[in-house]
Amino acid sequence: MAERFLPTEDPVREAVLQWTVNRDAADVRRLLTWLPDARSSREREVLMVRVRGLLDELTNALDALEAMR
Repeated sequence: MAERFLPTEDPVREAVLQWTVNRDAADVRRLLTWLPDARSSREREVLMVRVRGLLDELTNALDALEAMR
């Protein structure tokens, strides 16, 4: 991402959104590393449902960050 020249109108919200992006990306990576070791199709499905939820949250946070710029 490009560095901003001027601060955003809501730096706290921007910091929270950035934290959310970093945390969700790390969580998605971790869940995807567990996927091949899942013992059952139900376990794989649970992991994928969580990954999809995190990706939705990640997309929303990225969209909100983009709207701030």
